[in-house]
Amino acid sequence: MIQTITPTEAEALIAQGDVDVVDVRDPRDWSSGHLPRARTVPLAQLTADPRSSLPRDGVVFVCARGVRSLTAAKAAAAVGFERVFSVEGGTLGWSGAGLPLVSEGAGI
Repeated sequence: MIQTITPTEAEALIAQGDVDVVDVRDPRDWSSGHLPRARTVPLAQLTADPRSSLPRDGVVFVCARGVRSLTAAKAAAAVGFERVFSVEGGTLGWSGAGLPLVSEGAGI
């Protein structure tokens, strides 16, 4: 089941450590700033083969505004994932809520 969650709900879920955080933006966008603990899997790659891109259930998807992450969530749900989340407003909503983004230079 896909759940759309607010940035603050996503932050709490990520802090629990029981989810995979997947940013589906292009590498250029990813390097400009992403959610803590996120990894990059561009949307085209993910939708081509969701099973190989997602090692386990419990995935928080994020993009810039929330549209691509919802597409990614639907792809994950279509192959049987049950704990699937899309961050409402994407990284723009995340930073707008006062939450920090990590940039490539920060060495995650």
